[in-house]
Amino acid sequence: MNDHLTIVDHPLVQHKLTIMRDKATPTHQFRQLLREISQLIAYEVTRGLETGLVRIETPLTEMQAPMLAGKKLALISILRAGNGLLDGILELIPGARVGFVGLYRDPETLQPVQYYFKVPEDLRDRMVIVVDPMLATGNSSAAAIDLLKEAGARNIRFLCLLAAPEGVARMKQAHPDVPIVTAALDECLNDHGYIVPGLGDAGDRMFGTK
Repeated sequence: MNDHLTIVDHPLVQHKLTIMRDKATPTHQFRQLLREISQLIAYEVTRGLETGLVRIETPLTEMQAPMLAGKKLALISILRAGNGLLDGILELIPGARVGFVGLYRDPETLQPVQYYFKVPEDLRDRMVIVVDPMLATGNSSAAAIDLLKEAGARNIRFLCLLAAPEGVARMKQAHPDVPIVTAALDECLNDHGYIVPGLGDAGDRMFGTK
């Protein structure tokens, strides 16, 4: 663990991740586990949210108590697989603003190609959490963050389920100011750019496609 990379090694996170890795786990269970694990990881990635004191009245007395302050945070999903993480975090933080970055990976070059970009206003004043289950080559993630910075975002964090060393290195080179929070740092990428041991294609397993 370091300032750029945080691995959430909580037993519940690791237990759920193991079931998700198993190729025998069916689509509906994979989706449910992804939603659950996203909430557990979100506790770590939102640790720095700004709070302020408000006066409330409990059944016994008045008190000053902390509540979230400032602009509502922005959750940015890298389509399509990012939506599985997004759904879980929105259950935890329903007031968050939501944006989408559509990128697909060219199978020959492994480079990202943009096809959609729609994000909330005033990103400069919000904590921005970018979600994508897999940080593989890091090219798509770095490209998405390039776009968000061009749109004004300054306080950005990246949340993923699995990361490869190559992706972490690529992100650190491109965006050293963006912390990464993940459930596991796996061994490597294979020749097709998939994380090993990994869990396969997160989007295909989430949506039941091939």
